[in-house]
Amino acid sequence: MIYILGAGESGLGSALLSKKLGYKFFISDQFKINKKYKNELIANSFDFKENGHNKELLLSSNLVVKSPGIKDSLLLNEVKEKGIEIISEIEYAYRYCKGKIIAVTGTNGKTTTSKLIYEILKSSNIEVSLCGNIGKSFSRVLSIRNYKYWVIEVSSFQLDDIKDFKPFISIILNVSNDHLDRYQFDIKNYLKSKLKITKNQSNSDYFIFWNEDKLIKREINFIKAKIISYGEKSINDIAFISNDEIKININKQKFTMTIHELALQGRHNIYNSMAAGITSKILNINNQIIRDCLSSFDKMEHRLEVVLNVYGVTYINDSKATNVNSAWYAINSMNKPIIWICGGVDKGNDYSDLVPLVKEKVKSIICLGKNNTKIINEFENVVKKIDEAKSMKDAVLLAYQLSSKGDIVLLSPACSSLDLFSNYEHRGREFKSQIRLL
Repeated sequence: MIYILGAGESGLGSALLSKKLGYKFFISDQFKINKKYKNELIANSFDFKENGHNKELLLSSNLVVKSPGIKDSLLLNEVKEKGIEIISEIEYAYRYCKGKIIAVTGTNGKTTTSKLIYEILKSSNIEVSLCGNIGKSFSRVLSIRNYKYWVIEVSSFQLDDIKDFKPFISIILNVSNDHLDRYQFDIKNYLKSKLKITKNQSNSDYFIFWNEDKLIKREINFIKAKIISYGEKSINDIAFISNDEIKININKQKFTMTIHELALQGRHNIYNSMAAGITSKILNINNQIIRDCLSSFDKMEHRLEVVLNVYGVTYINDSKATNVNSAWYAINSMNKPIIWICGGVDKGNDYSDLVPLVKEKVKSIICLGKNNTKIINEFENVVKKIDEAKSMKDAVLLAYQLSSKGDIVLLSPACSSLDLFSNYEHRGREFKSQIRLL
């Protein structure tokens, strides 16, 4: 019997895959189950429990499939002591997947890069799915169809409990401070989790990384896959930028494109486009298709999304910026005075890297969260005014009052959303809704 821990997207996907495979299973959640998923459980007549787990069933199961948001606990230690295997949802799906996997991780940029790769493959008429930490879970999609190629966005939490998960192409875009509360406030533990994406790869597989990331660079000697790096500098003349032109040369497959043609601008997005281009050339995709996709790609919702201009003030939704590094990119890309809305659930953030940038570009900070002490302490002597808001409505009204014509109101929280919102999408939608009410 399979016990599925967590009744969110990963848990429901695991349940649907178990149903297709004909396995007996039980699913539970420590908290109240989201209405959308609860309705789906009922519609499928699945056995489930909310607001707690069935310990007797759990400790008598043959396999536990754990959703990524669930931390280690005394109960899970009991499961391990009984010798019951605990795996992640992506590991569960992998065991029944027949296609080739392109797995993308990194502190920032993994959603953008995954979507870029998916669009290029889809435009090449390749049978491909986009899933994982973005949209539908790997298991859910697999319960419907077994694709030839899988572009899977994977988080460190999903990688923590893999055993055999083996991508044909793995990508680590970057590693910086994030989720450190989950990793004993030690970035080495977080890096170790990210590097698990390569643990089962062989020399017939590929590993792609940004060659200016010193943390990743220290670990590449332990990686068995073919290593391809990219960045400003040329390493073995494989993938680099020269005179504002991207140059890629893999297995005698060449691709060039000026950075000015890219739909997504900003240095971080140029690197994301390079990672997608390298992946495409490994798969021998036509240069014109790559160029067309990279030059026409639409920006994503909640990522530097221009919402409205109200009385000369531009409102930008960057709710997906759930860590300091992502917020740094957002602030750095602005060229007008900023009213910065930030805050939420701090994941062990170090805001000191933002201080010089905030001093230069931010005129006022609005903290949106239940506990803003850390942000206030860091920036109280950096900007002239810091306010607190307990709701998105209050935050937007404050921003409206503080702003002047020509300013930018930027929601780029640098924190998780889970104190006031269900997820970053909910936070971003609330921001846009309140702006439209102005």
